Amino acid sequence: MLKDITIGQYYPAESLIHRLDPRVKIVATMIFIISLFVVEDWVGYLVSALFLGMCILVSKVPFGYIVKGLKAIVILLGITMFFNMVFTPGDPLVQFWRITITVQGLRMAAKMGVRLIFLIIGSSLMTLTTTPNQLTNAIERLLKPLAFLIPVHEIAMMMSIALRFIPILMEETDKIMKAQMARGADFESGNLVKKVRSMVPLLVPLFISAFRRANDLAMAMEARCYHGGKGRTQMKPLVYGGRDYAAYGVMWAYLGICIAVRIVL
Repeated sequence: MLKDITIGQYYPAESLIHRLDPRVKIVATMIFIISLFVVEDWVGYLVSALFLGMCILVSKVPFGYIVKGLKAIVILLGITMFFNMVFTPGDPLVQFWRITITVQGLRMAAKMGVRLIFLIIGSSLMTLTTTPNQLTNAIERLLKPLAFLIPVHEIAMMMSIALRFIPILMEETDKIMKAQMARGADFESGNLVKKVRSMVPLLVPLFISAFRRANDLAMAMEARCYHGGKGRTQMKPLVYGGRDYAAYGVMWAYLGICIAVRIVL
């Protein structure tokens, strides 16, 4: 399951979405997330699914590679849908002990499940088509108007490093698991509680490895005389092109369609 986490990883390919300005992709992701909470019926979700499918097709990232990232949120998805089914009032459908599943709860659970799946796929598509350096530059430029309030460059750098560390820590966890399995550890057998307990011995070496990597990174940045974003220049400055403005137009048109579908239906 650790290898199924795709958020934070980059998939190299020659596609239109890969060549877009990273600021466009961040804003487009935010618009897509907003649209998921704008739509309220299945026609709207169908529009979102068609648009997301078109973006995946244009990105040239294998659909199976994107979908496998959903395996890591199966438990979260199940818990979210269960609580929506149980705690949404309405017409009783199934009753077991003190648990009552309503018709309205079932519909709400299905909608929340679809929203969560689309949200994860859309976010993964952004990170799969954008390098960490591009994300850092884009976040810094987008937050630049707030530079008088917050340290924009430092925040962008921290977000980029945190995002980049996700696949690194997952890879480190996989190595530790294999090393302990070679020494007789069992992470597969038993019920869910036993499996969770068996993961506890992974935490100590994982934290030690994470702190060691963080210390090495800090020393490397200090050795290169890194002192924050003041006065720093970019080797590849971000400049909008015609395709970027066209992408903005497509995203706003998509959001307009979602709003129109909700108003009409």
